[in-house]
Amino acid sequence: MDYDPAPMVRTRRLVFALLTCTAMTSILAPGPADGQTGAPIKAAVPPAGKPPWSKGIQPLSRESYYHAIECGKSGEAQSPCVFYDAGLCKNDDYTLALYSPYKQVAFEVWTATSRKREAPMPNYKAAQQTRVVLGVTPIRAAKNPLVSVAIKRGGKTITPAVSMPDAGGGTFVFDFAAWAPTTGITLELTGKARALSCVLSPEVLARFR
Repeated sequence: MDYDPAPMVRTRRLVFALLTCTAMTSILAPGPADGQTGAPIKAAVPPAGKPPWSKGIQPLSRESYYHAIECGKSGEAQSPCVFYDAGLCKNDDYTLALYSPYKQVAFEVWTATSRKREAPMPNYKAAQQTRVVLGVTPIRAAKNPLVSVAIKRGGKTITPAVSMPDAGGGTFVFDFAAWAPTTGITLELTGKARALSCVLSPEVLARFR
């Protein structure tokens, strides 16, 4: 599958903006969509990638830091260990991209090695400060500007710690626990015209990095 890195790059830039914020507050109030919610989308299990990973998204540790460096050195044009979120919850309204401490390290190394440069040693402390960020980019032909994002887990609704709406999409920051591969979750994307939901199984979440 061809992967367009633009949404992820856009999300990466917004992450650095978020890291400079002094107040971690939500600025997007949830609201109902005018249309109906369709059948849930079932997220596909991402490719295993090399080196393999099955622990899900978690705070950066020494183990995941060096693992991410090796991932970035893979040299593949569309390395599945870096772009594991390609086609995540594929739908006609939005393109989704995840950003995490692991991806921050892996992407920095991958960017250098894909340009035939020496692999860097990314800043460990800076990567540790990164939380889980979901970037939502509206598909150009769609007419369903995003209103809110939430995660359903175990009967509870988890809203973003930070919401930054932008041009019909936005950037949404969650705590690590929201993405833990212990149980399945449902990602809810509420737009002005209709709402979408995507079911992510523990197997899918375990492949996230």
